[in-house]
Amino acid sequence: MTKPFARATALLAVIGGSLLLQACVVGAVAGAGAAVVGGTVKATGAVVGAGFDAVTTTDEETKAKREREQREYEREQRRCEQRQRQGKDC
Repeated sequence: MTKPFARATALLAVIGGSLLLQACVVGAVAGAGAAVVGGTVKATGAVVGAGFDAVTTTDEETKAKREREQREYEREQRRCEQRQRQGKDC
């Protein structure tokens, strides 16, 4: 294995591991806070769930983003066509 490849692989492993452990840290902090305050399991689950939702994208969100981008593209195309009809550049 070449040295740059080994470094890149190690860096990717560290970054990937840290991203996976973020949810664990959020859960541990939320669990400790709930235990000190006397919160319920539902509250802890809600905090962990909110932390997980913050780093994930649902299919609905992805679809909405694609639709929004498509509308923006179509709007820009219409504006360009209007400018061209007026003899202007896009």
